[in-house]
Amino acid sequence: MSTQSRKLVGALAVLTSLFFMWGLITSLNDILVPHLKAAFSLDYVEAMLIQFCFFGAYFVMSLPSGYLVERGGYRQGIIVGLATAGAGCLMFYPAAGERSYPLFLAALFVLASGITLLQVAANPYVTILGRPESASSRLNLTQAFNSLGTTVGPLLGSLFILARSPVQASGAAGTVHADPRVVQVPYLVLAAVLFLIAVIVACSPLPAKADLQEPTGPSASGGSRIAQSSPRRSLWSQRQLVLGAIAIFVYVGAEVGIGSLLVSFMGQRQIASLPAAVAGRYLSLYWGGAMIGRFVGSALMLRVKPASLLAINAVVGALLVAVAVASAGHLAMWALLCVGLFNSIMFPTIFSLALDGLGERTGEGSGVLCMAIVGGAIVPELQARAADSIGLVYSFVVPIGCYLYILYYALRGHRHEPLGSPAADPSRP
Repeated sequence: MSTQSRKLVGALAVLTSLFFMWGLITSLNDILVPHLKAAFSLDYVEAMLIQFCFFGAYFVMSLPSGYLVERGGYRQGIIVGLATAGAGCLMFYPAAGERSYPLFLAALFVLASGITLLQVAANPYVTILGRPESASSRLNLTQAFNSLGTTVGPLLGSLFILARSPVQASGAAGTVHADPRVVQVPYLVLAAVLFLIAVIVACSPLPAKADLQEPTGPSASGGSRIAQSSPRRSLWSQRQLVLGAIAIFVYVGAEVGIGSLLVSFMGQRQIASLPAAVAGRYLSLYWGGAMIGRFVGSALMLRVKPASLLAINAVVGALLVAVAVASAGHLAMWALLCVGLFNSIMFPTIFSLALDGLGERTGEGSGVLCMAIVGGAIVPELQARAADSIGLVYSFVVPIGCYLYILYYALRGHRHEPLGSPAADPSRP
């Protein structure tokens, strides 16, 4: 193995730990939603402010993060992102001690700001650490370890948060109140790990951006077109990027909305009547399916066009959610849990298709896409409002619409025609 190859492998190994950690932290929000809902007697809309503040940070911080990465490079962006995320974890201690829901929301915003910077830096970095034609496969592989983190997160959250929270009944209605202080030690541990990884990154010989080839050769979408966008051309004229940002918006919204309400869904009498701590362990299967799917998808994309695989997964995902809404009992529960398997390749595939052809503006494009992760703030709020008005089960029609748009992007939206051109008109064959 050449020296350059060893550097690339080493860099991917370091990045893998980042993907794992932000996956774990993000999936812990799905444990915080039912836990803090009980601790502060919240309705679904109020409880979903957890995801709103967390993913809202992507909208606010993505463009500043993209600017920092462009100016300071990937290493600096990663180190600052880890330190910021660690500071957000530390803020959980006073928030729990003061029993203040607004302080929890502020801590989540700071934590997510750090993860936003990690996303903006790490995702495009992975796409240029190797051959351009294997960018989708490589990003799916690293995202598989992100899914390993999202699988471990609910298990740890169930063990150290849901199962350890003192629960008491109060009032004639039997309202339950959990103790918010049980989150203090887990998030202190997470802060220590994040700061440790920041030190490791600072001491690691990560290749500089200038030493790596940008993905401007064969298309990451599986074609052979040589694409290099002009720096003077507006990013907003790049059809695959703009429509890809919408696809990221609805995908993250669907994934977060389903994950956030799965514990409550499995606790419904007509579904499985599972206690929160038990349902939290089942939740890991939802994220575990995404992990398995990304390992499989990474291999399949060496033979199948990424856009084609994305279309298949979008169709199956929509059908599974429809089954969960239309049925009951364990069929509904397992249909919704299986959606994770087909969510698997969506984010990294959309991400790489949207960045394809941006050349030296890949970092800026990554900032736009990460800004679209705000869908994880807005779509779950819409689903929560539906849950409070028409019922929790029927609120899952919202993710179905999201998957239908992803199907459109896979079939037509990822094409490179300029926005506004006749070829870009979806009504044209």
